[in-house]
Amino acid sequence: MAQTKAHRKKRQVATFIVLMLLWEAGSETVQYSVWEERESGTFVASLTKDLGLRMEELAARGARVVFKGNRQHLQFDPQTYDLLLNEKLDREELCGSTEPCVLAFQVLLENPLQFFQAALRVRDINDHAPEFPAREMLLKISEITTPGKVFPLKMAQDLDVGSNSLQSYVISSNSYFHVVTRNRSDGRKFPELVMDKALDREEQPELRLTLTALDGGSPPRSGTTEVQIRVLDSNDNAPEFAQELYEAQVSENESIGALVITVSARDLDAGSFGEVTYALFQVDDVNQPFEINANTGEIRLRKMLDFEEFQSYHVDVEATDGGGLSGKCSIVIKILDVNDNAPELTMSSLISPIPENLPEMIVAVFSVSDADSGNNQQVICSIHDNLPFFLRPSVENFYTLVTEGPLDRETQAEYNITITITDLGTPRLKTQHNITVLVSDVNDNAPAFTQTSYTLFVRENNSPALHIGSVSATDTDAGANAQVTYSLLPPQDPRLPLASLVSINADNGQLFALRALDYEALQALEFRVGATDRGSPALSSQVLVRVLVLDANDNAPFVLYPLQNGSAPCTELVPRAAEPGYLVSKVVAVDGDAGQNAWLSYQLLKATEPGLFGVWAHNGEVRTARLLSERDAAKHRLVLLVKDNGEPPLSASVTLHVLLVDGFSQPYLPLPEAAADPAQADPLTVYLVVALASVSSLFLFSVLAFVAVRLCRRGGAGSVGGCSVPEGHFPGHLVDIGGTGTLSHSYQYEVTARETEENPNLRNSFPFS
Repeated sequence: MAQTKAHRKKRQVATFIVLMLLWEAGSETVQYSVWEERESGTFVASLTKDLGLRMEELAARGARVVFKGNRQHLQFDPQTYDLLLNEKLDREELCGSTEPCVLAFQVLLENPLQFFQAALRVRDINDHAPEFPAREMLLKISEITTPGKVFPLKMAQDLDVGSNSLQSYVISSNSYFHVVTRNRSDGRKFPELVMDKALDREEQPELRLTLTALDGGSPPRSGTTEVQIRVLDSNDNAPEFAQELYEAQVSENESIGALVITVSARDLDAGSFGEVTYALFQVDDVNQPFEINANTGEIRLRKMLDFEEFQSYHVDVEATDGGGLSGKCSIVIKILDVNDNAPELTMSSLISPIPENLPEMIVAVFSVSDADSGNNQQVICSIHDNLPFFLRPSVENFYTLVTEGPLDRETQAEYNITITITDLGTPRLKTQHNITVLVSDVNDNAPAFTQTSYTLFVRENNSPALHIGSVSATDTDAGANAQVTYSLLPPQDPRLPLASLVSINADNGQLFALRALDYEALQALEFRVGATDRGSPALSSQVLVRVLVLDANDNAPFVLYPLQNGSAPCTELVPRAAEPGYLVSKVVAVDGDAGQNAWLSYQLLKATEPGLFGVWAHNGEVRTARLLSERDAAKHRLVLLVKDNGEPPLSASVTLHVLLVDGFSQPYLPLPEAAADPAQADPLTVYLVVALASVSSLFLFSVLAFVAVRLCRRGGAGSVGGCSVPEGHFPGHLVDIGGTGTLSHSYQYEVTARETEENPNLRNSFPFS
């Protein structure tokens, strides 16, 4: 709670607190003067000399002149920064009867903020002549009036002040009267007519004199009025007021017709000479807001008062009896101030937009004022507590609006600030001024990708320049700071030719494959993409992109066994005594594709004797389908189809030669049916054939040797047939894919021979790898 109160006290600042001034030259006010009615552009002062600042510094710091009410009486010369008049000045309009006429102003500098107090005194010239309220005045004087009697006359008005104001009165030459100039309590001068010689109605019933008012100008100006004096018969007593000076107070918000004061005069004469009527002496005064009841002497308001215009009035009242004699009294009426003026705010400087991330930046400079007086003039200035701004008092009711700390445009880009000015009168009046402050962007946010990483898929054999996907990054800044460009970052592996594989659209992050990809050569590709904004300095971020190449069925199955491009076809030996299901051979094939594109199936396309042999669809094993008989041909030719599971499926065919033999006692080597056409073998085929031929040769020779030894021990002789295989090396990178007929690292090849009834089964196992 204590912190909250302290925070609020920080926000509310009373203007009547004594403040330390902010400028370097101290708190002295520099005063300049100029004659009124001078032309616009008239030289007033040299600021560079008075302030000790260079013209360049005044221009760079945005020097400006600030008057109360935001009126610009002065201007800067754009070349020399001298102070010049901005308009003709009329002293009487600006200050009225107040002398001296001083207009306070401030010279405001920014970056850093400084105030220089100054004042402009407008000097009076004699541009107004005295004026009487009426062209003539009428005085009624009894012939029995003794010399020395004083008669007050209506005074003239002169709007000038000082020596140029009204100084004296003179009257035309005559033997009966002279005029005396008197000073009123408010400093104004009025004339009094003094009788020098007794009047005689029978000799001269009427006199006409000229009254002249003179000012002190050079040359002097004057104004005149005619005084008509009418001589009356005997009227011994003139009216007399109970007081020569009355004092009254009236509030400025009193309504029209309100009673101000009642004056009273009496006349000792009888009859009509004793009847008194009242009148205001200066009834034609334009500033007169009062009227008087001629019979009762009640003075009432005839128009509204304004304390800010006149704080007091001096009223003269004349009482006249029926015989024409008169008396005079004066009334001083003081106007009491009422809190009827709300405070005013004058904005001198407003900076919008303001950059984010700057601490305690001056946003606005303004001044406050109140036309009332006393407590009614004292004001408190405040803003809402939930804003990141505070008010700092300066000089002469000036305030600066300052940021509390760095602002964040991404959190809030616009602030609507209401400045409230409240006076201390009763009741309190307040004024609210709304300003909008925009926050400009600073490049303080790096681009952020929408995903932590991207995985893209592209099928192999794609067309060049194929759009394979996009990356996207956003930047919470604005303008150029939020414009993002994309680029490929150098790969970690310098051997990866990334620039020839992938490209990116720098504007929208679209990725393209520059050439056709081959799954069998490249299954995956990883690289990083950078996103950079266009701020200064530029900020950037990066993200990992993984491109997975999807397999396409672009490789047909390749048969590893039996070999098809050897010098002689491979012949499998099958004893005629073999039972159904006897393993004749196994077709071994591989597929360079992956997934279901590499799943192989086998089927028998063509056979010399249909129904004698069959092939297992999933592993390529060729087995006998029934018992063999003597009627079955000795030589058989099988054509098998190996097909993958791709879409569309690809296939290869293989020819298998089978020789039926009665036993293994007599060797049999079939001649090739036809010489194979010479073909140009591709390097991979030659490589595999050579490898397989080398292993097959060793295997066959081992089988023959083993069978010969066993047969010799039993006294039988047998013959063995084989197939010639080219020598070579078998590649070791081909692996089994799970029972689908491809070659494995270890393959058991079994040969079963039936010889005689005494030794019905002969089974040997050899590893084939």
